[in-house]
Amino acid sequence: MATIQAQATTRTRSRFSLDLVVQWSIVIVTIVLVLFPAWPLFVQAFTDKPLYDVTRQFSFSNVIRTFTSQELLGVVGTTAIYGVLSTLLAVVLGTVLALLITRTDMPGKALVSSLVLIPFFVSPLVLAYSWDTIFGRQGYFTVLVRALGLPTWDLLTLGGMIVVTAMFYAPNAYLQCTASLALSDPQLEDAARIAGANPFLTLWRVTVPLLRPAITFSALFIFVSSIEMLAIPLVLGMPVNIQILPSYLYKIGAIGSPPDYGQLAVVSILLVAVIAFLVALQNKLVSQEKRFVTVGGKATRPRLLRLGPWRIPAFLVVVLYMIMGIVLPLIGLIMKSFVPFLNPMINPLTMLTMENYENLLSIQSYSSSIVNSVIISVIGAALGIVFMALIAVVVYRSTFRGRQALAYAALFPRAFPGIIIGIGFLWAFLLVPGIGSWRNTIWAIMAAFIMRYLPLGFITISPSILRISNELDRAARVAGASWLKMVTSILGPILFPALMSGYVLLFITFLKEYASALFLYGPGAEVIGTTLITLGRNGDTGPMAALATIQTAITFVVILLTRRFLGVKLYE
Repeated sequence: MATIQAQATTRTRSRFSLDLVVQWSIVIVTIVLVLFPAWPLFVQAFTDKPLYDVTRQFSFSNVIRTFTSQELLGVVGTTAIYGVLSTLLAVVLGTVLALLITRTDMPGKALVSSLVLIPFFVSPLVLAYSWDTIFGRQGYFTVLVRALGLPTWDLLTLGGMIVVTAMFYAPNAYLQCTASLALSDPQLEDAARIAGANPFLTLWRVTVPLLRPAITFSALFIFVSSIEMLAIPLVLGMPVNIQILPSYLYKIGAIGSPPDYGQLAVVSILLVAVIAFLVALQNKLVSQEKRFVTVGGKATRPRLLRLGPWRIPAFLVVVLYMIMGIVLPLIGLIMKSFVPFLNPMINPLTMLTMENYENLLSIQSYSSSIVNSVIISVIGAALGIVFMALIAVVVYRSTFRGRQALAYAALFPRAFPGIIIGIGFLWAFLLVPGIGSWRNTIWAIMAAFIMRYLPLGFITISPSILRISNELDRAARVAGASWLKMVTSILGPILFPALMSGYVLLFITFLKEYASALFLYGPGAEVIGTTLITLGRNGDTGPMAALATIQTAITFVVILLTRRFLGVKLYE
C-alpha cells in the first residue's frame, strides 16, 4: 500500500513539475517576445551615437533635440487632427450603417451588410492605391470629370487622407454597433413608442444612447489605429509632404540620409506611451459597460423603423457610398493590372494584356515576396494561434500565480505600432550577440508579426475558453489527468473550431501586414507589403496593381474556402 502511494505521489510531482515547466516556458517566451523590441528603443534614445557604434555614450541630446524640433511639433498637430477627424467620420459612417441595416426596413440589407465589410479584409495599402487609381490627381474618375469641364478635387491632401482612413475603419464601428444592437432589449424602444415617441425620436433618444459603449470603444480603437497608420499617409500624404508620426518615423529612419536613429527612438517611445495610455483608457471604459446591459430573460424581436418614402432614397445613398468608396476603387485597381495604362478616353477592354503580371513575376525579388508572404502567413499564423491559445489557457484555466501579469503582457503589444516593432526588432538583432544574421530573414519578420498581433489572437481565443465549464477541468483532475493532459485532451478538441477561426484571421492579417517588416526585410526576405511600397515609390503602377490584385485575390479565396468548408465567419 505504501509503495502504491509513493508511486502515486511521484507521478503527481512529475506531472506537477511538467505542468510548471510548460507554464513557465509560455511566460518566459511571452516576456522575451514582448520585451525583445522594446528595450533597444530606450538604449538608443539615451546614447549619442547609433547602437552599432561601440564608442556610444550616455546622453540626453536626442531628447533635447526632439522636444525642440519645430518640424516634429507640426507633425504632432497634424497627427492629432488626422486621428480625431478620421475617427469622427468612421464612427458616424459605421453607426449610421448599423442603424439602417439592423433597425430599419431599408431594402437590400443583405447586399449592403456584405459590401460594408470589404475594407475589413483589404490591406490599407491596397485601399490607398486603389483610391489613388480612381480619385487621385491622374485617377480615372478625376480625369473623366476634368474632361467634362467640371470642378475636380485633390486626393493628396489631409482631407483626402481622412476620407480614405475613415472608409477603411468604418467597418470596425459598424461591427461594434451591430453587436451592441443585437444585445440591446427592444422592449425599451417599444416602451418609448407606447409613450408617444415617433420612430425617429425613439431611435435618437433610446437606441443611440444605448450604443454609447460601442461607439466609445470603437472611437478609441479607431483613433489609436489611425495615429499608428502608415499606409494611407505614406501613399497620399508623403508625396505632398503631409506627415503624421508613423510616416515621419519612416522618413527619418528608412529614407532619411543619414537616418536619425536618436530622434527615431525618442519619437517611438513617445508614440508608444500615448497609445499605451489610450489602450488603458479603452480597457477602463469597457469595464464600465455593465451599466448599459439591457438583455433580460424575456426575448423579443425589435420593431423595424419604417422609412416610408425614404426607403429607396436611403438604399440608393448607401449603395452609392459603397460603389464610390469601395467597389469602384478596387475594380479600378484590378482593371489597371490588366492594361498598360488606365484612361477614360480609351476603352480599357481594347488594351487587355498580362504584361504587368509577366513583369511582376519575372523579377525575382517581386515574385519571391508573394511566396514569402504566403509562407509567413501559413506557418506564422499556425505558430501564433497555438502560442496565443496556450497563453489564454494559462491565464484562464490554470492556478499559475503570475497569470494576471501574463494577460497584461499578452495585451501589451497593442501599444506598439507596426513600424516601431520593426525598428525594435532590427536593433535587438544588432545588439544581441549571435543572432545578427537572422535580422533580414522571413523568420525575423514572422516573429515580429506574431509579437504585434499577440493581443488579436489572445482576444480571439479567450471568449471561447471562458465559455467552457470549469467542471471539465475538475473531472479531468479527479480522473488523475495532469493540467497539460487536460489541455491537450479536453480543451484542445473543444477549442478546435475557435483555433481554426483564429488561424484564418491571423493568416489574412499576416498577409496584409507590412509596417513591421519595413526595417527587417532584405534581399530574399521581401513581403507583399514592402514590395508594394517599393513599386509605388518607383512609379511602377502597373506591376503594383498586379501585386495588389494577387494579394486581394488570395485573401478572398481563403475567406470563401473557409466559409465553404469550415463554416467560419471571421467577423462574428
